[in-house]
Amino acid sequence: MKKIIHVDMDQFFAAVELLDHPELKGLPIAVGHDAERGVVSTASYEARRFGVHSAQSIQVAKRLCPQLIIIEPHFHRYKEVSAQLHDIFHDYTDLIEPISLDEAFLDVTDNKRGIELGVDIAREIKQRIKETTNLTASAGVSYCKFLAKIASDWRKPDGLTVIHPDKIFTGADLRQMSLNRLQQEFGKMGQVFYDFARGIDNRPVISEWERKSVSCERTFEKDINQNADVIIHLYHTVLELVSRLEKNDFEGRTLTLKVKFLDFQQITRSITVDHILRTKDDILPLAKQLMHSVEYHSHPIRLIGLGVSNQKGTTYQAQPRWIQLELEFKD
Repeated sequence: MKKIIHVDMDQFFAAVELLDHPELKGLPIAVGHDAERGVVSTASYEARRFGVHSAQSIQVAKRLCPQLIIIEPHFHRYKEVSAQLHDIFHDYTDLIEPISLDEAFLDVTDNKRGIELGVDIAREIKQRIKETTNLTASAGVSYCKFLAKIASDWRKPDGLTVIHPDKIFTGADLRQMSLNRLQQEFGKMGQVFYDFARGIDNRPVISEWERKSVSCERTFEKDINQNADVIIHLYHTVLELVSRLEKNDFEGRTLTLKVKFLDFQQITRSITVDHILRTKDDILPLAKQLMHSVEYHSHPIRLIGLGVSNQKGTTYQAQPRWIQLELEFKD
């Protein structure tokens, strides 16, 4: 039987900032850009008591907690600490699937230390993280990723929970429904819900994966609807995209434009060409072509995103392929 550990750092960005600024310990803090369109990346537990949480608007967070201290993120520092975490993980296994800087799955079924119980490995990892970084982590142990993830969330912060196959309680309502009914209701996710309700999750821990796309986006301090503003921001987004393509050594033939409007309606439009997209001169004309078909004069834009995908495709598409999505935004 597999032994999977899910490690999830507690209030990671905020905890790192508190390491560097111990004078803020015990105060409500949030990591994020303090601006009209800023978003909370992480909130300390003191701030969470007021209802502040990640992905929340900074302005909403400050209304909920007037004494909230906003700290600009220092991603280079978070990456340094994350590298320390992965050094610890690799002492036990190389089957590591990073989810983010502060979260990862580890397959320790055949671990380097020859430790029999996954819970003992998780306990050692938590202790070494504390000794090395002075931060706490929560860990979950089970035989599949789905349950390991649930277990790590169970007793945060600084928790350790094991879900053994003999002690699994599944969603009764989902379990009572047939696979056919779930597929009718949820489409492809029906199979996933059917399996999860029975504690079935055979996904492996993936230590290496192939990048499918490279993208970037810009959220504006003020909504834009003038041609000059749109072109300038589009130009800078293209430059950032080109930089990321070079950094990731990525080559693709499909360019996708994402536009989010004032009312949070979102659309994406794509075009595929017969050559690799790697330079400003390759991408900017296509980005302008896609943007030309967007009506923004009466529908101001709050966000522009660009992405390149389709590494191996060679089909040329003379006209843009339109895809429209509507996403519901919640503070």
